[in-house]
Amino acid sequence: MTDLDAFWSSIWDFFGVRSSHRFDSVLARDIMPGASWFPGAEMNYAEHALARRDDHPALIARSETRGLDRSTTVTYAELARQVAAVRAGLVKLGVTRGDRVVAYLPNIPEAVVALLATSSLGAIWSSCSPDFGTRAVVDRFSQLDPKVLFVVDGYRYGGRDFDRTPETGEIERSLSSLKATVVLPYLRPDAVPARSGTRMSWAELASESAPLEFAQLPFEHPLWVLYTSGTTGLPKGLVHSQGGILLEHLKSLALHQDLGVDDRFFWFSTTGWMMWLYVLGVLSLGGTAVLFDGSPAHPDMDTLWRFAADARVTYFGVSAAFIHACMKANVSPGRDHDLSRIRGVGSTGAPLSPEGFTWIVDALGRPVPVGSMSGGTDVCTAFLQSCPLLPVRAGELQCAGLGAKVEAYSADGKPVVGEVGELVITRPMPSMPVYLWNDRDGARYRASYFAVFPGVWRHGDWIRFNADGSSVIYGRSDATLNRGGVRMGTSEFYRIVEQLPEIQDSLVVEVGAKEAELVLFVVLAPDSTLDESLRRRINDTLRRELSPRHAADRILAVPEIPKTLNGKKLEVPVKRLLMGQALAGAVSEGAVANPASLGVLVEAYKGVAPGRL
Repeated sequence: MTDLDAFWSSIWDFFGVRSSHRFDSVLARDIMPGASWFPGAEMNYAEHALARRDDHPALIARSETRGLDRSTTVTYAELARQVAAVRAGLVKLGVTRGDRVVAYLPNIPEAVVALLATSSLGAIWSSCSPDFGTRAVVDRFSQLDPKVLFVVDGYRYGGRDFDRTPETGEIERSLSSLKATVVLPYLRPDAVPARSGTRMSWAELASESAPLEFAQLPFEHPLWVLYTSGTTGLPKGLVHSQGGILLEHLKSLALHQDLGVDDRFFWFSTTGWMMWLYVLGVLSLGGTAVLFDGSPAHPDMDTLWRFAADARVTYFGVSAAFIHACMKANVSPGRDHDLSRIRGVGSTGAPLSPEGFTWIVDALGRPVPVGSMSGGTDVCTAFLQSCPLLPVRAGELQCAGLGAKVEAYSADGKPVVGEVGELVITRPMPSMPVYLWNDRDGARYRASYFAVFPGVWRHGDWIRFNADGSSVIYGRSDATLNRGGVRMGTSEFYRIVEQLPEIQDSLVVEVGAKEAELVLFVVLAPDSTLDESLRRRINDTLRRELSPRHAADRILAVPEIPKTLNGKKLEVPVKRLLMGQALAGAVSEGAVANPASLGVLVEAYKGVAPGRL
């Protein structure tokens, strides 16, 4: 990618981006950090999402809380009416350009309405899923000094009801800047929230309507704040821009996912993950965003496939972990459901194994393109993408994203092809954060991405590019296994271990320095036992499939693997804990989905003598 100005201006023109003022230039300052995009342009993200006003489905939603036997459809005309009503309510509360509106909402139509109403005013959005703990939410939202908080009373997941009334009360009390809390009765839909103090119901907020208008904003005006995992210290608030997100999502969804007005785009996500926002990008193309709130494994592993058939999904996106879980559960979605409308399957969150690629095609009973993607919350898109014009090879990512100069760097900062290196971005992208929240001098931004290779974005993954531009991701570079000088990403390790039928999940870390010990934690399948026979078989498989150096020094059974709120394995914090670092310094408990599991791993490690398998 050499001519960024020509590329991004062509994207602007091709998609007919609406702007009350034409931009003066495209990339006015070509440096990282500090790039400046489209100065002079004024626009609004929500205006593009709501450009369509007819009876075409904008949203199709299914919710475990509202019943897995039915879906809700919201047309573009109805979506615009709902956004106008909530926008009018926010105006009455005094919300204006630059104010922050935060939400503790699930992946349901109301969350989309609140986001678009916020954007239409030029206010700044941020959200957390209701399964986030109180501390995790407060750590994120308190940084923003929000004016309005949206909450639900609870939700249903995996067949269980979760009352969040105590949590929402604590969150509300912790945010002194709030002017109002808007309560959506979700778990108990017939309840009428009492009007008390700064609290009001969703129905009261949206009781009046007004013309739907859109504040015209500079291209780099903040749209929303997302957050890094926050495994140590407070989560970093990533500020993305109105224009940068719009252009990036138009490009990615239309050109890489090949989506258009007749497509129904689904990706299993929550409002705490960037993929929720990525899915909503299809609204700017006039297509349909398909939403699901609930457990993907309740009442069985067919739940999402069943929904995809009912909603006539055309592009079906999930995590690699979900695909691997389906493999183990021996589900047959193509046999049991009419999935004939699906013409693409996407995977992200972790590298998808070659076996996962093969399983998707076999399970659907026909050759469907499989798009494994890799990117991040940091840019709210994928660096490595799928492409409808390129061959699909099991275990590989097809290409770098258009407009993204993605390379592999050696330790001395030289581009390499055909060997594993650090994933770096060497030219600016419009969807990179315009800044980090409360990082006035940019020091935190520079330290996070540009400290290793000045002027070059280091993402923290190991990658190998092939000569044809395809690539393989090997896992986080800061969790790399270095055995006898052989460096290997953890994703390769997990692919080998988790193919064994007795293993449901796993986590591997190296503990120590020069004579590092390789410790493998495993979650066993039901009715399986970690006896000496299974330990030997695990290590024999690792020796055969990886190398003799990668046999585990210890294999320990645990009930669950510690993961972030977004489902990523906490390899580095676990390594720190096992090497004696205090919990407070190793990880922020509020960023962990299952914090009790950390202590269980430490106790399991301490309870087995070194050298014993």
